[in-house]
Amino acid sequence: MIGFFIIYNFKKKMKSSGFNFQFKQGAQGFNPNDFQNFNSSNFNGFNSAPRFDEVQKAKEFFGFTHSPTKDEIKKRYKELARKYHPDINDHDDTMMKDLNHYKDVLMKTVE
Repeated sequence: MIGFFIIYNFKKKMKSSGFNFQFKQGAQGFNPNDFQNFNSSNFNGFNSAPRFDEVQKAKEFFGFTHSPTKDEIKKRYKELARKYHPDINDHDDTMMKDLNHYKDVLMKTVE
């Protein structure tokens, strides 16, 4: 109550001296409907970039010693997909899952 009284008197004194308080909701040109689909958009924040150690693991898995191009990644992916396919690799799909994950990691660094 005391705080309200102090603020009220402060505002009253400022108004009498010519200062005008105007509280506007939002900034000029701000429309909250512009952000209606923000959560459902493709924005992933800063988490979309792969970590450095993950990129190094992906390069080792693919056998790259340099930063590969998109075409090199695709070519090497096809070679390794034939090698690690579950039908050929005794129905074990862990290597194929790793291959797909590391391909996505490398493709994010190229794009």
